Amino acid sequence: MTGQNADTSSHDSRRQVLYWRLLARLFDPEEQAALESASLAVVEDIGLPPALLDPKVSVDTTVQRHPELAAEFDGLMVPDPESANAADDDGAGERDRAAEVRRAALVSKVLLNVFASGSGTVTAGQLSQWQADAGWLERALGCEPGALRGGRAGGTVPEIGPELGAIEADLVRRMHLREVLADPALASRLTPSMSLIEQLLRDKGNLSGVALANAKSLIRRFVDEVAEVLRTQVEKSTVGALDRSVPPKRVFRNLDLDRTIWKNLTNWSPEEERLYVDRLYYRHTARKTTPQRLIVVVDQSGSMVDSMVNCTILASIFAGLPKVDVHLIAYDTRAIDLTPWVDDPFETLLRTNLGGGNDGPVAMAMARPKITEPRSTVMVWISDFYEFGRSQPLFEGIEAVHRSGVKFIPVGSVTSSGRQEVNPWFRERFKALGTPVLSGHIRGLVHELKTFLT
Repeated sequence: MTGQNADTSSHDSRRQVLYWRLLARLFDPEEQAALESASLAVVEDIGLPPALLDPKVSVDTTVQRHPELAAEFDGLMVPDPESANAADDDGAGERDRAAEVRRAALVSKVLLNVFASGSGTVTAGQLSQWQADAGWLERALGCEPGALRGGRAGGTVPEIGPELGAIEADLVRRMHLREVLADPALASRLTPSMSLIEQLLRDKGNLSGVALANAKSLIRRFVDEVAEVLRTQVEKSTVGALDRSVPPKRVFRNLDLDRTIWKNLTNWSPEEERLYVDRLYYRHTARKTTPQRLIVVVDQSGSMVDSMVNCTILASIFAGLPKVDVHLIAYDTRAIDLTPWVDDPFETLLRTNLGGGNDGPVAMAMARPKITEPRSTVMVWISDFYEFGRSQPLFEGIEAVHRSGVKFIPVGSVTSSGRQEVNPWFRERFKALGTPVLSGHIRGLVHELKTFLT
């Protein structure tokens, strides 16, 4: 075997050791001495700290001790389109194999810290550490921290979002949340997330005093964070189209100087070298401001928590736009009109009652009287459409609303990951009606609403 082939084989073996060790620790928490010692030898030999192999050491701590590693975690797991081409060159191929060993060690760190979440009771500190490690994993995937775990728009690799959310939800369930909230020092260590907010909303009736105040503070922080992201998306193009039926206002700031010169060029006097202007042209600045009504109906049953949170915040943002009249209805087996609080998503969420079944016709009975001008109304219905034996009555009500001229938008869910599950019976009928179920990604709903309302 030549020296070059031997080096290649050595690099491949080292990488395999690290990945075998990762798989062993993920599926069996017990250490396997041979893999642990071999992995330690590999890490030390390539000049990386042994802390990369210890899942009890957070990525934050590792980076604090070894700041030169921070940049390597960013985009670590984003595919490199040039890597395949580099392998064609022998020298580059060797260098890539050495780099792959180092990459394997770093990838193992973020994956093990996030997916080996253990068992038993979880402290506020452990939850906070996991959330920070999950943020590093998202950065390694090329996403903003929090983008894949729900409640935040963005992210380019959404496939693992539901899995991360499920792990986080399990950690929250294993934490004695009421005791943590009752202690301001412990509560201050919590980072608001969709999983935590869901648990707080479900348990708010059992909280009082300091615990309730801390819970409300966490909910408000989360609402403000999500609202900032969504508001940016909405405000990118919220102005209406130019209304050319309204004559432009003849004031200096609206003067279209270029057009004025162009239109009066026939009045140019070569002898005097002077342009005579017999007509001034002005820009149109008036926008179409036809009042629009937005009716948002949200299924608040147990499977739709993230949709409830996202849509409540989104409705409040659209309610702040000029000439948009927003109404918000939440339902399970009963319906509640949340319109009076639509401007404040925090207060709205505190009035929700998550869980239970769903009875769409009850919500439709509350929503239909709100339609006064069908052609100027959009109704967004967010649900998985799994009705308890009343599918036909709900669909008939939706069909009647659609045929009246209302822009009807059925949405399977409104999450950051875009994952959704919709009753196939409804999905097929919506498609035949010409109102296919919108993708669950919140950016899609923002785009649809802006197109209709602005």
